[in-house]
Amino acid sequence: MDFDAYARTAVDIVNAPLESMQDLAALFGEDSWQTAEATERDLIAFRRARKRLREVFEHGSSGRDVAAVAELNALLEAYPMQPRISGHDTHDWHMHVTGRGSSVSSELLAGAAWGLAVWLCEHGSTRFGVCADDRCGNVYLDTSSNCCRRFCSERCATRSHVAAHRARKRASLAPAAVSDLPVGDSDRAVVTA
Repeated sequence: MDFDAYARTAVDIVNAPLESMQDLAALFGEDSWQTAEATERDLIAFRRARKRLREVFEHGSSGRDVAAVAELNALLEAYPMQPRISGHDTHDWHMHVTGRGSSVSSELLAGAAWGLAVWLCEHGSTRFGVCADDRCGNVYLDTSSNCCRRFCSERCATRSHVAAHRARKRASLAPAAVSDLPVGDSDRAVVTA
């Protein structure tokens, strides 16, 4: 079983909009078995679980290990694993996390909870992250070598760094521009700056 892939499924579920069945299709892929079998009940289950999965990331990223573990244990209980071997021929055997006939949401949420639990045990809850870009809020798994990742993507990191650079530049230029003007012109500088 690829527990990292299951943990990444949890990230994908938390970061997905999940407003409609089309959002599920975008999450799983148009041609996936999950999209073909998903129902409105699955969409509702994913929405409910998304909040709880997000809490695991929020607890872990803020150093609240006990709360992260408690929420993961509750998720493992709510979405129990019932492993089974599956395959289409003798060369394609692989493990599934739930029994045949389980709903799409039951299978994927059991895998997501199990993947995050294994991730926490192997890497610690500090490897759960919430993007530091205030405009984003996506979650991520920190795979950096020194646990220093702060953003969910390069795009968010770049956007945040550019905004901070521009703010510092504006702050450093504003007082100098006003102080260089002759007395009486400083009011006009504030209006035109």
